[in-house]
Parts: sequence; structure tokens; C-alpha cells
Amino acid sequence: MSTLAKGLRFDDLMMWVDLMDGRQLGVPLAYFPRLLNATPQQRCDYVISGGGAGIHWDALDEDISVEGLLAGRGDLTARHRMAA
Repeated sequence: MSTLAKGLRFDDLMMWVDLMDGRQLGVPLAYFPRLLNATPQQRCDYVISGGGAGIHWDALDEDISVEGLLAGRGDLTARHRMAA
């Protein structure tokens, strides 16, 4: 199975990632505070990077790996800030 992203969409609470193998992955926006607090326009200003391995939002300084999403990982930077 291919774990590469080919598309992305949002609703009020979720980010939906379309994978190249036909699966859809739903991830709560609450996992990623920058996306949760972003405007709909900012959320839609993304680039699929690494041939589908990641998703990047330049204006939000957010990078998300598809592998991390499949593993159930959210925003790791928030945990690092809380531990400091």
C-alpha cells in the first residue's frame, strides 16, 4: 500500500488526507494547533512535499509527515514546548 498523500481537504473539525492507494485519513485539527487556529484560506495554502510523504504550510510554519499521521502522532512541537 502507498502511504503517500495526493490531496487534502478540511471541514470544521477534521483534516482529510487522500492517499495514493485510495484510502482517506481523517485527523482531528485539534492534533495540530496551528491548523486549528488558522483561517480556512491559510489551511488551503499547502504544498504536498517529498513526492507525497509530507504536507507543508509555509505561512504557518507547519510540516506534517504522512507516516506520522498514520502512526497517530500530532504536533510534537507542542509537547516539546510544554516539557521545557
